[in-house]
Amino acid sequence: MVTVHHRYATVDGHRLFYREAGPADAPTIVLLHGFPTSSHMFRHLIPALADRYHVVAPDYLGAGASDAPPTGEFTYTFDALAELTLALFDQLGLGRFALYIQDFGAPVGLRIAAANPDRVTAIVTQNGNAYVDGLGAGLPQKLAAGTLSEDDLQGMVTLEATKAQYLDGVPDPSLVSPDVWIHDQALLDRPGAAAIQQALLADYHHNIALYPKFHEYFRASRVPLLAVWGGNDEIFIADGARAYARDLPDAEIHLLDSGHFALETHLDAIAGYIRGFLGRVLPG
Repeated sequence: MVTVHHRYATVDGHRLFYREAGPADAPTIVLLHGFPTSSHMFRHLIPALADRYHVVAPDYLGAGASDAPPTGEFTYTFDALAELTLALFDQLGLGRFALYIQDFGAPVGLRIAAANPDRVTAIVTQNGNAYVDGLGAGLPQKLAAGTLSEDDLQGMVTLEATKAQYLDGVPDPSLVSPDVWIHDQALLDRPGAAAIQQALLADYHHNIALYPKFHEYFRASRVPLLAVWGGNDEIFIADGARAYARDLPDAEIHLLDSGHFALETHLDAIAGYIRGFLGRVLPG
């Protein structure tokens, strides 16, 4: 039976929440969540990995159970989230670690990795995009271009949009518990929470300019990378997974018959791929 701890740390005056499990002396994997969720998305993956690995899953500032200062008191950008998240890792004494990146976790995690290549032992990307190839049509293109309208931003934090992120591209929607979008939407509906996520959505286009820096990091570091991807995702499409092989020819790429939150339908497959991958590329 794996014990999962639910902890807090104060970083730069902000109280950040994180889940932690597994032996402290085992190789560490950090799980970085996407929008509009939190470390809650890893509630089942953590026990599936923690018998062999030290697993840490934080909530970004403004998400989940972490502090959420209003947008008038804190400027929410991906630069700021990456800085706070790395400071949390430092406070927890995480010297070297593998990264699992999904959705918003990609710009946060890849900023950290590109700036600290010697600390990142491996990357698992699950619909965590780093290539223009991976941007779906419609809203993802506007997100990347920084041309989202106020109506777009309002629509992206509704229950309809949250539910769609979980169900679009899923052949059997009965495999996805309604608890997940009800949970996420309840957090989004807290006072000020939607404005925080909208600020990050509005900042998202700055990530695209960093893609060449991320690609150079891949080529220079040759970091071991596993792409395990919901192949039916309409936000970050399957070409985004395949694109990693351009800069990392040894990347291991698996496309699953699922959507954006593939963990909800393919937990066992993803956990199995991660365990096999990390078992091959990490020492010990």
